[in-house]
Amino acid sequence: MKVNVGSKNPNKLKAVEEVFKDFDEVAKVRIVAVEVSSEVSGQPKRLEETVNGAINRARNAFFDCDLSVGLESGLLKVPHTKSGYMNITMCAIYDGEKFHLGGSSVFEYPKSIVDLVFSKDYEIDEAAKEIGITDDSAIGKAGGMIGLLTKGKLDRKNYTKQAVVTALIHLINPEHY
Repeated sequence: MKVNVGSKNPNKLKAVEEVFKDFDEVAKVRIVAVEVSSEVSGQPKRLEETVNGAINRARNAFFDCDLSVGLESGLLKVPHTKSGYMNITMCAIYDGEKFHLGGSSVFEYPKSIVDLVFSKDYEIDEAAKEIGITDDSAIGKAGGMIGLLTKGKLDRKNYTKQAVVTALIHLINPEHY
């Protein structure tokens, strides 16, 4: 089975590969990285935009393959949080006819990061660097902000795996979906 992943981010690729290999129904897989557009902003600021980004990546990566995967991280408004927002990663798996969606757990960025995302239209990496929480301008390709904020207990790859696992629910239980 060939699976195109709509990204060249190593965390996303490893997450998809590791999750698929854990499930007998999709274990015999060849993962191919395909750079595609999400057709949403560089930093999605609403859940709908994040879901659309994942769907667009999956749709745009679907060629010469059995399945395609789109992953997109973004913000969603959450009441009673310190910043008003939390981060979620959404996964869309496309089989050529239907999209199968899943999502990760959520976590909150420091308010100063969220403020820069909205006031200066920064992506998370840029905002984190500007406030001095990291010097890595590509932290999303390393352990991610989740890795930094959890002091390495949960890195970006493993956080992304949650979204892939929950999107696979439909494909490994077709009798229910």
